[in-house]
Amino acid sequence: QVHFVESGGGLVQPGGSLRLSCTRSRSIFSIPSMGWYRQAPGKQRELVARITADGSTGYADSVKGRFTISRDRAQNTMYLRMSGLKPEDTAVYFCNAYPPGDYWGQGTQVTVSS
Repeated sequence: QVHFVESGGGLVQPGGSLRLSCTRSRSIFSIPSMGWYRQAPGKQRELVARITADGSTGYADSVKGRFTISRDRAQNTMYLRMSGLKPEDTAVYFCNAYPPGDYWGQGTQVTVSS
């Protein structure tokens, strides 16, 4: 199985910004639709944003207007630009196909705290 590799997380103050990256050894563009997911402690994993092959995007209501999903063919990377971060955005963030496959990467931790 080809696993995804997520990076870019960290500790940021409320109102701050981060950009997450997702790649894998095979082309991510062989996957028609992809998404960013997150899992907070004690909660189920949830879809945050998704992007289709034609570039159409969709967002959870909780992040709409603050997060932007994109893909770069030359870099073979999917990004999640996050701004206006809130403490409730604290979670481990994962990327996967949309709908998701069975195999997940390690994720990247995002902590929003003052």
